[in-house]
Amino acid sequence: MPHPPRIALAHDWLCGFRGGEAVLDRIAQLIAREFPHSPPPRLYIMTDDRRPLSPAIDALPKARSFLSRIPGGNTRLRRWLLPLYPRAVDGLSRQLAADHAREPIDLLISTSSAAIKGLCPPTGVPHLCYCHSPARYIWSQSAQYSGGLRGIGLRLARNGFQSWDRATAANVTQFVANSTHTAREIARCYQREAVVIHPPVRTDFFTPDPSVPREDFWLCIGALEPYKRFDLAIDAAAIAGARLVIAGGGSHEGTLRARAAHAASTSSRRARIEFAGRVNNEQLRDLYRRASVLLFPQIEDFGIVAVEAQACGLPVAATAGGGALDSVVDGQTGALVRDATPQGLADAASDVARHARADASWHDRCRANAERFAERVFDGAMLAQIRRLLPGSAG
Repeated sequence: MPHPPRIALAHDWLCGFRGGEAVLDRIAQLIAREFPHSPPPRLYIMTDDRRPLSPAIDALPKARSFLSRIPGGNTRLRRWLLPLYPRAVDGLSRQLAADHAREPIDLLISTSSAAIKGLCPPTGVPHLCYCHSPARYIWSQSAQYSGGLRGIGLRLARNGFQSWDRATAANVTQFVANSTHTAREIARCYQREAVVIHPPVRTDFFTPDPSVPREDFWLCIGALEPYKRFDLAIDAAAIAGARLVIAGGGSHEGTLRARAAHAASTSSRRARIEFAGRVNNEQLRDLYRRASVLLFPQIEDFGIVAVEAQACGLPVAATAGGGALDSVVDGQTGALVRDATPQGLADAASDVARHARADASWHDRCRANAERFAERVFDGAMLAQIRRLLPGSAG
């Protein structure tokens, strides 16, 4: 009878719990449930700050690269260490090979948005990579990182890192992309095909509540960083004279608050723009249940917020790009805005909110659409890929 499979996991870093860590957490839970007789997977990471993240992730034995010993390597400064990422991944590859020599593994699963997909598995061991995106600051969003010393450093490191990143794509047996957009990026950057499996969304938690009345305000949720384009949302609210609630925190908060104050003072239609700060899960769900429309002006690789909102019955006005093309049904659960300007976003948000007020079926369609991204759907699709690469293994 085949032995219970031994699986290794890999992740770029553990420095907070966001979308990538949610996927890692779900995969760790899936392995524990489906292969209960297997030893806990060892997690290979470039660096982490050792804060608790989730029971499933915290319980994993970990192998860390030398970056964990560099001052700043476990903080936001880790991005300054990009030229060292290939060396860190190569060191983890040697550690994986040594561990495999002692206790052979059957499968390597990586979740990558930076460099860990370059991890080289031992000979004969398949490597399944769940790719959130090829490194954005190298391949697709370099213009947003062009200023200051960091921009100079990225320009100097870009060509060498791209060559390494493209070459080490050969270490992956099967790519899984989190969206159709990311699958296209994998094809462009690595010349590889990918299976699309959307990230798991907690549709059992994010639910509608018919007893909570909808209110007349627009909503933006997320990190207050430039690439989220909340500046477009602020300007759109000023044009429409709408009440806009922004929830989240980040380095761009001061700039956005100043923009909001100026927009509100100059708006001819008395816009109201409020900052709710960071919110917990229950507060977030309450906002989704009460708002009239979610504004999603950024282009994300997937964008789990847009699905969480729909799971609560909230329609979405989104820029027509990235993962929103997979998650928002134009004219049914929201609007895909091809004119990504404040006026275009204002018009779309106003239209969506008006239609949803007049027709309650919008909220029902949003909920039904979100169910396509439920955790059970992710589990089934990922398990199929894992079993495909583990022929003859027993759970």
